[in-house]
Amino acid sequence: MREPGPAAPPAPPARGAFVFNEADEERRRAVRRMKTTATGLLMVVAVVYVLAKCAQQAWGAGGWAGYVAAAAEAGMVGALADWFAVTALFRRPLGLPIPHTAIIPTKKDQLGVSLGEFVGENFLSADVVRARLHALGIGGRLGAWLAEPEHADRVTAELSAALRGALTVLRDSDVQAVVGEAITRRAEAAEIAPGLGKTLERVVADGGHHRAVDLICAKAHDWLVTHGDSVMDAVQGGAPGWTPRFVDRKIGDRVYKELLRFVTEMRDMPGHPARGAVDRFLTDFAADLQSDTETRARVERLKSEVLARGEVQDVIASAWTAVRSMIISAAEDERSELRLRVRSTLMSLGARLATDGRLQAKVEGWIEGALVYVVTTYRTEITSLITDTVAAWDAEHTSRKIEAHIGRDLQFIRINGTVVGALAGLLIYTVSRALGG
Repeated sequence: MREPGPAAPPAPPARGAFVFNEADEERRRAVRRMKTTATGLLMVVAVVYVLAKCAQQAWGAGGWAGYVAAAAEAGMVGALADWFAVTALFRRPLGLPIPHTAIIPTKKDQLGVSLGEFVGENFLSADVVRARLHALGIGGRLGAWLAEPEHADRVTAELSAALRGALTVLRDSDVQAVVGEAITRRAEAAEIAPGLGKTLERVVADGGHHRAVDLICAKAHDWLVTHGDSVMDAVQGGAPGWTPRFVDRKIGDRVYKELLRFVTEMRDMPGHPARGAVDRFLTDFAADLQSDTETRARVERLKSEVLARGEVQDVIASAWTAVRSMIISAAEDERSELRLRVRSTLMSLGARLATDGRLQAKVEGWIEGALVYVVTTYRTEITSLITDTVAAWDAEHTSRKIEAHIGRDLQFIRINGTVVGALAGLLIYTVSRALGG
């Protein structure tokens, strides 16, 4: 005898079908139990009716049998009417094509549209959203929440994770291209000569260039001391060929000593005439950068030439890599200055937001305005989620799912209809007997 193979996995639900879990199955069992109870009660009143009629007509019972028969008869009518009403919600009673039955399966799409319109009009209107948000007092609550250190730590960690994720997803080549193009375009569009002129003018006025002049003079002096032979060789090499060598050496030595003396005096004398000449040159150059058309045009041409060089473009593009690495490193380190500052800022903002009524009003106004804009602008898309979802549901599965959730309470309607019908029938029979008597 062949052993059975492993059981096949359950088939996935069809598109638009519900998945019935264990809780749903328990609800359906509860509905079946209540159906049995309601049907059993109908059978009881039917038996009581038959026995009461037999007692009244065949067994010669007293007037009480009429009261019992009337109550039982009305109870059956009430039970049957409520059974029809409850059944008509989910299916056609007895399978008969009676109009206006099987309401949920046949009117599912219309119900979805009505539900979407109801939600849109009563939950997604601007006044409702604004009133609800205003009643919540989001500003004060958010401030008190952010003022707690553990909450500020949590928000900081989440922001760091989001930042790392965003930087990881971005491709370096794409960002480098965008950054390089943006920097180049911005640099080409802005004229730099006037700004450089104003900066240079302020530096000269404040004497900030003196240190640079001091450094240049010191370096020039040191270089002359170290490379004296080179200077003298250069002077001798430029002399005419017909001059005697000892004359060339004499001239070279004299030029070198005069040049060294000049640089030494310029280094050691803050009031040296050459320093004043440098000051005047820089002052004039700063003015030309701001007002002289030719000078400004030369600076712009030089700027364009520098920006067009491949080395400069590589430096601009590589700046993103350095910035990205720095940000990721700071975001991962819990004790980094970036995270500590973010945490401190969040706690400070929370403390202020919790106590400052004007700031609370501003924040709440921003939040309310943003949400009202989203709700009013995309209300159709939001409600279409309801209507489209309901339209995609399978009619039979929808009916079964709804019946599993509310069917038990609906069976109580049948029971109540039986009891109320019996009491109403008894009352009507009693009144009619009293008036007839």
